[in-house]
Amino acid sequence: MYEGRTGAEPGIVFGHENMGIVQEVGPGVGKLKKGDRIVLPFNVACGYCRNCLANKTGFCLTVNPGSAGGAYGYVSMGPYSGGQAEHLRVPFADFNALVLPEGKEHEADFAMLADVFPTGYHATELADVRPGETVVVFGAGPVGLMAALSAKIRGASKIFVVDKVRSRLKLAEDLGAIAIDFTATDPIEAVKEQTDGGADKGIDAVGYQAQAGEGKDETPAVVLNQLVHAVRATGRLGVVGLYVSSDPGAPNEDAAEGKLLFEIGTFFEKGQTMGTGQADVKSYNRQLRDLIIAGKAEPGFIVSKEIPLEEAPGAYEKFDNREDGYSKVLLHP
Repeated sequence: MYEGRTGAEPGIVFGHENMGIVQEVGPGVGKLKKGDRIVLPFNVACGYCRNCLANKTGFCLTVNPGSAGGAYGYVSMGPYSGGQAEHLRVPFADFNALVLPEGKEHEADFAMLADVFPTGYHATELADVRPGETVVVFGAGPVGLMAALSAKIRGASKIFVVDKVRSRLKLAEDLGAIAIDFTATDPIEAVKEQTDGGADKGIDAVGYQAQAGEGKDETPAVVLNQLVHAVRATGRLGVVGLYVSSDPGAPNEDAAEGKLLFEIGTFFEKGQTMGTGQADVKSYNRQLRDLIIAGKAEPGFIVSKEIPLEEAPGAYEKFDNREDGYSKVLLHP
C-alpha cells in the first residue's frame, strides 16, 4: 500500500498491528473494561459466522460484505481505520481483543501477537512442520523471522533462511538458522547440499514482490518456484507471503491481474502439497502469549526501533528501502 501497489485511497489510516489500553467501552461490550491492556488480531472478525465458528477468523463472512475477511487499515478489507493514531475503535471487541497481563512487561514481545508472530506460526502450520524436520524459509523480514522462530519452537532440526539483507540474515543466524544470501549463492543448491536432496518443508514469507538473481528485478513467482525445487518430493509448502489479484505496479500484464507463471508441472511431479492464506490470528495468539509469559518465546528480538508516531513517515521510507536497523519498528502515539 505504501508503494501505491494497491487500490488504497489517499487518506487511509494505516496500522493493522495494534496494542494498547482500553480507554472506553460501548454498551455492547460485556467482558472488557477500561484500563485493560489488550492486543488485537489484525483480522477483524464477528465470532459467529460459519468461518469464525470454524476458527477461520481471517475469513470472516460478516465484517466485509462481498468478501471474506476484514482488517484494520488495509485496502479492500472493510471500513476499519488503522491503529497508527492516538485512538482506535475496536468492533466486536469482546471476541477480538486478547487481554494481556497488567504493566509494561514483554511490551515488544506482545506487540508481535497482532500479526507477525501468529502469521509466522501459521506458516509452519500450513507447512505441517514436525519435530526433526528441515525447513527452508524464503524471506527474512518480520514474518520470515517469526516463521523461523516458530519452526524452532516446533522442533525443526535445521532451518534455512533466504534473503539478501545482511542485517536481517544476521537476526536469522542469531536465532540459530542457516542464512543464505540469494545474491551470492543459489539458494536451491545450498539447501540441497545441506539436506537429503531438499528440505522437508518450505515457507514463502516474501510474496508477489519477490526478487531474483542480484535482487534488482522483480519476479513475482520466483519464490514459489524456488520452493518447489528446494523442497523434496512429497514435501509441503506454507505460503503466507502476500499475493494479490490486482497489482497496478506489476512488471507485466498477467502479474497485474494476479496471474503468475508457477511451475505446476514440477510441483505435481514431486507430489508436493501447499497451504496458503492469511493467518487466523485467534487460532494461535492466546497460546503464543502464554509462551511469552512463560519465557519460552521472545519474538520481540526483531524490534529494531521504537519511535513516536510523528516519525512514522521517515521510518516507512527506511523500512521500504530495507535499510539496516529497520527490521521492525514500533510506533508510540
